[in-house]
Formats: sequence, C-alpha cells, structure tokens
Amino acid sequence: MGKIVLNQVTKSFGDTQVIPPLDLTIEDGEFTVFVGPSGCGKSTLLRLIAGLEDVSSGSIEIAGREATELKPAQRELAMVFQSYALYPHMSVRKNIAFPLKMAKMDKAEIDRRVESAADILNLTDYLDRRPGQLSGGQRQRVAIGRAIVREPSAFLFDEPLSNLDAALRVGMRLEISELHKRLSTTMIYVTHDQVEAMTMATKIVVLRAGVIEQVGSPLELYNTPRNRFVAGFIGSPKMNFIEGALAAEHDAHCIGIRPEHIDVSATEGSIQGTINVSEHLGSDTFFHVNCEALNTTLTVRVDGEVGFNRGDTVFLTPKSDLIHRFDEQGLRL
Repeated sequence: MGKIVLNQVTKSFGDTQVIPPLDLTIEDGEFTVFVGPSGCGKSTLLRLIAGLEDVSSGSIEIAGREATELKPAQRELAMVFQSYALYPHMSVRKNIAFPLKMAKMDKAEIDRRVESAADILNLTDYLDRRPGQLSGGQRQRVAIGRAIVREPSAFLFDEPLSNLDAALRVGMRLEISELHKRLSTTMIYVTHDQVEAMTMATKIVVLRAGVIEQVGSPLELYNTPRNRFVAGFIGSPKMNFIEGALAAEHDAHCIGIRPEHIDVSATEGSIQGTINVSEHLGSDTFFHVNCEALNTTLTVRVDGEVGFNRGDTVFLTPKSDLIHRFDEQGLRL
C-alpha cells in the first residue's frame, strides 16, 4: 500500500511560512505530479513527505502508518534527485546494489533485485560499465534502478529530467510512464514543466506560493481550470486572456481562449488583426496576432501549414462554447 495522506501540514523557515496549512491525499498506485512556477513550494512539499525536511505542524501518513516523526530511511520511500549522484568508480551493478549492501541484505537477494531492476530498465548489457561510459539517459536509469531495488511503497522524483536535453527528456518521460504502469507503485513527481505534468500524471497538483490551487486529472485541469492562474499555467502555448468590452459581452471580468480554440480566416471573423510572428513547426503553426481593437496580442494554433505569413491581415473567431470566464478575483464563473 502506497497511500500518502497530508493533514494540515505546514512548513516555516524562521518567521516565513512557505507551506500554509495543506491537506492532500495521494492514493495507492497514483502517478501524482506537483507542478508550479519556481518557488511555489513543490520541492519543499516533496522533501516533507520524504522526511528530508521536518514539518512545522500537521501530520503525514504513509502506507497506513503515522510517519511525521519517522526518519527518511524508515518511511519506505525511494527518492530520485535531479542529480544522478552515482559513484563514478563503481560499476552500474554496484551502484544499483549500493543501498541494499548498506542495509546488509543477503547477497543472493541483492543479485536478484539488481538483475530484475536492470531488466526492467534495459540496463542488463551495461551492468559492468561505469557511469562515465553511459549517456545521460542511461545514468538517469541507473539512478532509478537504485530506487527500484529498494522495493519502496512510493517513488519520489525531484525534477529528474532537468539535466537532460530535449530529445532525452521525451524518451525518459515515456520510460518513467511505462515504469509506473509496470510496477503499479505510487509515484510523486516534481516538475516546473507543465508538458511533463500533462503527459505523465494521473493526477496533477498545481501549487502557487505553497497553496494548492487545484487538484485533478490533466484533462480536468485543461478543460475546467478553477481559476485564471491554473488556466494560464496548464496548456502550451498558454491561454489567451482578454479583458474589457469583449469580456463584458460574456458577462465576465476576463475571458480566456486557448490558442487551438480560435478559427482563423483571411476574409471573415469577429476579431481583426495583423500577424506579427508566424512559427511554422510542420505539424502545427503558431500565429501571434496583434489585435488593435483589443489592445492585445493573441496566440493562435492551427494544424499543419496554413498560408498566412508575417504582416498578413487575418480575422479570428473564438469558439464560443470553449471560452473560459473569470471574475475580478480570477475565479472561474
């Protein structure tokens, strides 16, 4: 059982409270992603669960046990950090086996677990190599293998892919998602990258200044964001926001329109504008359209290649049933 329950957990550094009273339940087997801008408290929250930081108040329950005062080694959790922290003089086999040897586990059991982890992570052919002979993605898999052999009740990942290049990040996202499906173990994953959150999570926790703004599945947050902050953070490119007369027509202080929910035409539409920048990506094209009447620039996303370029006059029509409405406090209407 890998259920984790946080009840009125707070964290302060001196007189500064970085995590106000917070309640959160992570169910057994979920892949939960903590996401938010830098400084939002997501890594601090992960460290509280891991026991690497002491809670200032509140309680943490892990796998049915009161864990608030337990040391990290007693919590039956395995953490994978941004830094691989591998021993360069040791082989891959010895790196993966290290935590088990420290626990004085039987050699036969150590060998079994190492071989099993290596098979899961496609590292069998690399067990006798040293970290310096591996790629960045392979080194990250070794770090994950070192966590797997502990057979924890939950895995904690703290921005594990941030040191990898773009292509490796995509590959490792898929590998970690497949690992979750194979192990069916609770995973908590911290990232500032909302694309990682959307593609990997079964549940996303959006944080801002230590406060949970919304919890839900990726599509719940995408389709029904609770407030303007979540609406602007989830989705790539970001949602367009419009205030003024057009928002008032929809009885709102502000309306939000996702770039993919705007139709573009050369001849007709409700909003006229001029293309400032066009980004042709092959599968998609992004237009950044200056709309003088709205005193703003709107981002539009269309499928494939479309015959508009910088300087062209276009007409935009938001899909009315997909417009998001927000009040003066930024809350969803």
